[in-house]
Amino acid sequence: MAQVWKCSGLRWAGSGPVLVWSGGRRSALERGKWVSFGVAEGGVRACVGARGHVCPVGAVVAGRSIGARCEECARLDRAHSVAADAVPDDPRAYHVYLAWFGPGMVKVGITAVERGEARLLEQGAVCFSWLGVGPLMAARRAEEMLRAALRVPDRIPYAAKRAVRAGLPGTEAERAAEIAELHGRATALAGWPESLAPVPFRAVDHVRVFGLEGVPGAVGEVSELVAGGVVSGALVAAAGPDLHLDVGGGRVVVLDTRLMRGWELVPAGGSQGGGLSFPVREYRDRDAGALQDGLF
Repeated sequence: MAQVWKCSGLRWAGSGPVLVWSGGRRSALERGKWVSFGVAEGGVRACVGARGHVCPVGAVVAGRSIGARCEECARLDRAHSVAADAVPDDPRAYHVYLAWFGPGMVKVGITAVERGEARLLEQGAVCFSWLGVGPLMAARRAEEMLRAALRVPDRIPYAAKRAVRAGLPGTEAERAAEIAELHGRATALAGWPESLAPVPFRAVDHVRVFGLEGVPGAVGEVSELVAGGVVSGALVAAAGPDLHLDVGGGRVVVLDTRLMRGWELVPAGGSQGGGLSFPVREYRDRDAGALQDGLF
């Protein structure tokens, strides 16, 4: 009987992206690493539960679900989320930041100071700068003020992020230009919360960390994992939750690793020739599909 693995998700450590498996095992994802796995025939995707607790009803969830949770577990997870303002008395210090994902694609957000850059790496931010630091509610007020004053969102869809990765500007200065301009405008605004200390502009670039230099455009993205499906290929880049894989003949496909959670995964046999039998949503025009590559 084949050994079965359950993926707990992709984590960004100081050394780069790492896939975490139930039981604590970790798989480092160096560029060029061969990635090969499948879902056993007859397998189903189980709810991953919430906040360290198993799903009380053992619900089955849809293959396309990014959260991999049933409705009740998703509600419980959200109830303890800083993003949902569910913990306003959080005593930790928070950073406010500007993150850039591609031309015309800037967002404002907050993250706990103790997390460092982890949140930016998880989102696939190509470059970013801190804006300020202070208590949670002051950071949240600043975030809302900046959304209105600078007309920048607090969320950018992953499909939009993926679509520009193969055509990013070539220099760090070019990539940082938009957030540099917005940082200056932001810190000059009246109404900046008194308890939030401004932080000088300093761009942090993740292109080399993600492996995006010279990355080829992807032809599509895995839309879901299914029982009996397999993937085998070489990792060419990783950004946020996305792995970009060459699955054969230079054909690059993106896999959002959040789609792996909840499945029992098994080794995929065969030679290292590449291959993919999970459903793929292909990019049909240049603008909608200049994505970067990745899978594991």
